[in-house]
Amino acid sequence: MNLLVVTGASSGIGRAIANRFLVDGWRVLSIARRPCPEAGVESLICDLAEPGALEPLQAALSQRLAEADRICLVHNASVMRSDRIDTLETEDLRQVLQLNVLSVNALNRLVIPAMGEGSSLVYIGSTLAEKAVPGVASYVIAKHALVGMMRATCQDLAGRGIHTCMICPGFTDTEQLRGLIGDNTETLAAITSMSAFDRLIEPEEIAETVAFASHAPVLNGAVIHANLGQRER
Repeated sequence: MNLLVVTGASSGIGRAIANRFLVDGWRVLSIARRPCPEAGVESLICDLAEPGALEPLQAALSQRLAEADRICLVHNASVMRSDRIDTLETEDLRQVLQLNVLSVNALNRLVIPAMGEGSSLVYIGSTLAEKAVPGVASYVIAKHALVGMMRATCQDLAGRGIHTCMICPGFTDTEQLRGLIGDNTETLAAITSMSAFDRLIEPEEIAETVAFASHAPVLNGAVIHANLGQRER
């Protein structure tokens, strides 16, 4: 039995990933604050932004993992805040790192020991995993850290038949992005104009990329920019 474990699958890219793997016949387990609305997805509810949030789920998660022959773990849950490096409070940074980095490490510790040959870990990054823009300092810091974690995963699991990579979406049409933009049509136009295709990415396009990466060990250690090509300013 193939098992997908995906965080943040209640909406957006995570939900699209869950649905894509269901289509391929995988058992899908979502870990998020809210249930995944896709029929057939099993949801374990917890707030990964809270330290120790995974502890109550260990027994249920271990049981599901033990039943799987092949596991794909997708680290998708994330948060982006508006902040600047010259005013970033340490506690605010800690909260962002808790969800974007520390919970990823905690879940790795639970899932990796159960992974057999052919399994995979896919980290969802961002174009801001390898560059920066003003006003989202904590997010940039966290995504850069996630690149390091993915590369450490590649090196430390070498020889086990498990592969890893990072998918870095560009501007994707999700509830989170729409919430940040609001009704500002000028901002939306400016964002879409950065794409070589003059449009936002659909969550299903990222899901398709993740599905491919899950069975492509040749991508082990790779950072993949899934952004339709961005116009450089």
